[in-house]
Amino acid sequence: MTSAVFGADAAAPDARTPAVLLRVRDLGIRHDGADAEAPAGASFVVNRGEVVLLLGPSGAGKSTLALALNGLIPHAVPATMRGLVEVDGLDTATTAVSVLSERVGMVFQDPDAQLVTGTLLDEVAFGPENLRLPVAEVLARAEEALRRVGLWERRHENPDRLSGGGRQRLAIACALAMGSPLLVLDEPTANLDPQGVEEAYATLGELVAAGDRAIVLVEHNLDAVVGIVDRVVVLDRAGRTVADGTVDDVLRSRAAELHEMGVWLPVSTLAAMRLRAAGWALEPLPLDPTELRSALDAAPAPAAASAPASSPVPPSAAAAVSAAVPTAETPLIRVRGLRTRRGRREILHGVDLDVAAGDFVAIVGANGAGKTTLLQSIAGVVPVARGQVLLDGIDVARSDPRELSRRIGFVFQNPEHQFIAHTVFDELAHGLRRQGLAENEVRERTVDVLRRFDLDDKADVHPFLLSGGQKRRLSVGTALVAGAPVLALDEPTFGQDRARADELMGLLEGLNADGTTILVVTHDMQLVTEHAHRTIIVGDGRVVADAATTAVFADDALVRAAGLRQPPLRRAFAGMTRHPALAGVTRLADLPAPETAP
Repeated sequence: MTSAVFGADAAAPDARTPAVLLRVRDLGIRHDGADAEAPAGASFVVNRGEVVLLLGPSGAGKSTLALALNGLIPHAVPATMRGLVEVDGLDTATTAVSVLSERVGMVFQDPDAQLVTGTLLDEVAFGPENLRLPVAEVLARAEEALRRVGLWERRHENPDRLSGGGRQRLAIACALAMGSPLLVLDEPTANLDPQGVEEAYATLGELVAAGDRAIVLVEHNLDAVVGIVDRVVVLDRAGRTVADGTVDDVLRSRAAELHEMGVWLPVSTLAAMRLRAAGWALEPLPLDPTELRSALDAAPAPAAASAPASSPVPPSAAAAVSAAVPTAETPLIRVRGLRTRRGRREILHGVDLDVAAGDFVAIVGANGAGKTTLLQSIAGVVPVARGQVLLDGIDVARSDPRELSRRIGFVFQNPEHQFIAHTVFDELAHGLRRQGLAENEVRERTVDVLRRFDLDDKADVHPFLLSGGQKRRLSVGTALVAGAPVLALDEPTFGQDRARADELMGLLEGLNADGTTILVVTHDMQLVTEHAHRTIIVGDGRVVADAATTAVFADDALVRAAGLRQPPLRRAFAGMTRHPALAGVTRLADLPAPETAP
């Protein structure tokens, strides 16, 4: 793969100019216990006022690189580092982390890794206080940051009371309050609902508009972020810089190469690539739903174009959303009057629902709505009252954990929350051994999962030394390996590159086709549309909609009222008049494209 603008110094002004805030040159990092560097030759510069998007397949070292930008590597995280990282003229290898913290604000992939105090206000004030700023300035910074992320009214609460998305917004506020010229954000919106994603990137866009700050961003939700990005840097699977240029140079001009590498692209771009392969003239390549719709409005349909596999959802379908909770004659999962508490706070308020064997259900809603709590209640991860959740005929509240694990596999939002063994192999084998299986069967099933999730070369590695994407694959593998008839997954594609996410969802669809019941909590509305048969919207601890996925997303008012957004393809195609055959398309798989198209 050749670079559109190869070499970091070629892609930006001379590194000696005052505009350069960050310089990374030939950076290689090997974690203690790792067998290779990742990254292994990253080079780029970042200028003040720029938003630089860092892309690459899972395992390329993006999160590791981020940790080197504020000196955590090599000063705090055991690793060997070569090359140069220079921030505002300071070499991070020889500058204390305390000094670098004034210049680099960090938002980690896991927000829990950086939250330490007892209230939101104290958390945001903690960093400025350590800079020994006057009390009035500390409080002013904390208030402004909390207001920017919509948490000022909850400033006296404990961070533990926030949802995963709420804690992510808090982590962003902490970084903003530091006032650092460089912000480094690693998947900052992965736990945010669609409305929160919009607000977060609007805030970040405002911050860099003044020109004195810069952002380095690791992100896979390109549909949300592409509008504020100035430059794109791409690492290959080995962690080497292979592309560095503008959005047009990299995302538009080299989309096919990036797709082949397994790098995320905007959904609208993937759709346009499929349509191009079917003969549509779409130039330049669209990057968002508005561009895709405009390009299609201006382009004649190719002569050989055929109608897509799907057909438009009739307007009356939206009425199904308000129908009674669907029931099955013998539901596999039966929930009645579910009230789940965390401490003294009730999260779920009398939830009723049934799930039939073999269903594929998405549970969606705004941050704090109770989605994860509902999934955890069904799986027995959090305590529930007797008789409120029945799973395959057993009362979850009365069930032995070992028996429950045979019936439902659970994948946490943060994969590290479920790791207990010292090697990847033993992590996968643990549940099988608890079932008393023969060691030869344990090995056979474990090796099969290692191969399916591309972890066979990591069998002897400690789970905490894996990349974020590898940890996620391991967590899903531990749920799959036991062969439970129900799988419950909280944000299953978080931290995955595009190729691995596609493989994972394809695997889940295959299991579902063979009879496994799938429950997924996600903020990715396109994922919901592509894979889920049924969608449940949770709001304020209650089920506010429960219907076929097509019916739920046919109700625009419902979707927006729930704090959600229509998936990109629906925004691009809904109501299209020039090409009515596309008007009902909501899934990439339903676009008219050859089988060889991306």
